[in-house]
Amino acid sequence: MADMAAKGESPEILFWVGCAGSFDERYKRVTRAFVKILQAVDVKFAVLGPEETCTGDPARRAGNEFLFQMQAMSNIQVLNGYNVKKIVTACPHCFNTIKNEYPELGGAYEVIHHSTFLQQLIQEGKIKVEGGSFKGKKITYHDSCYLGRANNIYEAPRSVLEALDADLVEMKRCRTTGLCCGAGGAQMFKEPEKGDKDINIERAEEALATGASTIAVACPFCMTMLSDGVKGKDRENDVKVKDLAELIAESQGLQ
Repeated sequence: MADMAAKGESPEILFWVGCAGSFDERYKRVTRAFVKILQAVDVKFAVLGPEETCTGDPARRAGNEFLFQMQAMSNIQVLNGYNVKKIVTACPHCFNTIKNEYPELGGAYEVIHHSTFLQQLIQEGKIKVEGGSFKGKKITYHDSCYLGRANNIYEAPRSVLEALDADLVEMKRCRTTGLCCGAGGAQMFKEPEKGDKDINIERAEEALATGASTIAVACPFCMTMLSDGVKGKDRENDVKVKDLAELIAESQGLQ
């Protein structure tokens, strides 16, 4: 973004990469896949690079409001400094925080989750998906809590998957009754409490019960929890957990 601003140019969108997309080895692949799609369809985009810091979402959820406000104000200052109008992110947690919680601190932007953005590109004919490698294959989709229940985005990810010409099979608990992968309840960062079963194992079992060979996700937290769940059931060789951007990039031969 700094390089673009120095040339007096402004991007069509700012791609907010997020902590997972920047540092998590697995989710970096999603970042690369999404960037390849943007480049392939000639969308002029920028990233903040080292100027991007955590949105503050984990701090606020953990009850540290002071740290959240510090992180949020720092980001808003940078975004407003570049006169950013439109932000696209692949993380529902970043999406929810910037879209719904930054406005009260002076950061009002058009914020789009990458599932919705991919849906728009497909509808506009910029991405032409030929069924190809996914035709007839069973894919199940896991609803991210921050995308679904928090922001009512249920159809965009599904219409992206339907464009792949795959056989979309739903889990028993889906859409408004979807089961959290557990990361939203901080199970990703700590050992589970005593109980009968880890929540991500429960969700992975539901996904595996559909007979799908691919579990599609649209969130880095869900990606980690469900990948661990599938490994816990010794199914990682025949069932893959993939983000929507990776599936689209594969269908376009961009991987």
